[in-house]
Amino acid sequence: MLAKLSTHPSLRRCAVTGTAGLALLGTGLPAADDPPPGLARFYEQKVRWSACAGAEIPKDLQCGKVTVPLDYSRPEQGTLDLAVARYRATGKSRGSVLLNFGGPGGQGVAQLAVGGKDFMGLTDGYDVVAFDPRGVGRSSPVSCGNASGEALDATDGNADVTDPQAVLGKLRDAAAECAEHSGPVLPHIGTVNAARDLDVMRDALGDDKLNYLGFSYGSRLGAVYAAQFPDRVGRMVLDGVDTLTEPLAEQGVVSAQGQQTALENFLTWCTEDIACPFGRNAREAREHVVQVVESLDEEPVPTDFGEEFSGQDFAGALAQGLYSRELWPSLQRAIARLIEDGDTRGLEAFLSGGFLLPPLRAPHAGLTDPEDVPLDNLPAALMAVNCADDPDRPAAAQVGRELGRLRARYERASPVFGRYRLTQVLMCYGRPKGTDFIRDEVKDVDTPRMLLVGTRGDPATPYRWTMETAERLGSSAVVLDNRGEGHTGYGSSPCVHRKVDAFLLYGTLPPDGSSCGSDHDTE
Repeated sequence: MLAKLSTHPSLRRCAVTGTAGLALLGTGLPAADDPPPGLARFYEQKVRWSACAGAEIPKDLQCGKVTVPLDYSRPEQGTLDLAVARYRATGKSRGSVLLNFGGPGGQGVAQLAVGGKDFMGLTDGYDVVAFDPRGVGRSSPVSCGNASGEALDATDGNADVTDPQAVLGKLRDAAAECAEHSGPVLPHIGTVNAARDLDVMRDALGDDKLNYLGFSYGSRLGAVYAAQFPDRVGRMVLDGVDTLTEPLAEQGVVSAQGQQTALENFLTWCTEDIACPFGRNAREAREHVVQVVESLDEEPVPTDFGEEFSGQDFAGALAQGLYSRELWPSLQRAIARLIEDGDTRGLEAFLSGGFLLPPLRAPHAGLTDPEDVPLDNLPAALMAVNCADDPDRPAAAQVGRELGRLRARYERASPVFGRYRLTQVLMCYGRPKGTDFIRDEVKDVDTPRMLLVGTRGDPATPYRWTMETAERLGSSAVVLDNRGEGHTGYGSSPCVHRKVDAFLLYGTLPPDGSSCGSDHDTE
């Protein structure tokens, strides 16, 4: 899945510097009962919780950290600290349920701080825990600086594709800039390692089994965990189910198409309001959006941080704001501020995928300070994880042959988001080949039964991905058919919410293939 996050204002920008080479991601293997050699000290740790600081942070939210190896194959070579947060159980606790909100690149701590009320029902039986995965938020965040400009040059319709080596050279330059800005964590980012981190967190929280609720990309993480650690799976829910097999280039087209549909729905809603910055005609509004993207690409506007806000930044901000109708009023106001006053701050908040981050205090040294989280951390982490998870890397000649066709295909999928999505795919071509573990090994998992929620009108993770992934995971997968609209079902469908909570709290699974409709349940 190429991107999904609910967004909230706001992150401040500050460059992160460092150097790193890129390396192949190793495949994962099922864990033994005892920690592998060299990992015992990570499995023996316990989280030290304290109240999260910050006037606007919920008083009952606690913060902590979990330390993991930088490189699981060489655990003595360095460590990472991962930010975690929790709401404690209000009833008798049976342990923790871990949440991942998607992305990849989603900041779990920030999302839990702003959206915790949606999960309060689970505190009847669990501590509700979220985390910033490696490379994300305060967990050694990655950044690409201005590298996306190099990749955008390759997607420019005027670019010379007769010299594929020159095209690949730009993409390699972009990858090198990402490495320069990201530090040593970059070669070790990816879902295979994130799943290993998840198992260390499980143990640090004192849980024998992982109880888990993963949204969108979080479903990929959950599936990979199930393949690596089948004996440690407790109650697992995957909502907005990601593909495990579709090549990244195909995922990009799906994302562009889904976001174009979401944009058109947003514009239909917006143009019913006299305050809509695009006017009152939906067709003209669609043309206006394209004009804004093109205008900003030609003449970016300055931000408060002294950098430029381009048309592709605008497309990225739109992409983040469109997935939830609850965000549409805020998105409309942010667009109006840009068009009327040249004020980019509201859209930068969407682009960052961030929220107010709890300030740090001891004993959480080792985590990144909120003001040092780069503004581009979300797209940089998204690309890093997706590239690490995808083994396809075309040869130079193939890039030259296919780039023009890819441009046209993505532009047909969306005149607004096509180039933005294609750039994210092309950024992988300058990086080493990713792991084939997910595509080849995540299948027929021998775990307790897990619940997969697919939404028929999901613009980001199409319903067919739910069915394909369920078939791939095998008899452990139970599908709940949410016959609604929007990305994921837990936050928008009371029926889905009720069935997910019943499974996590009491182990009550709906029948495979049962459904939630707009007004009633059917079996």
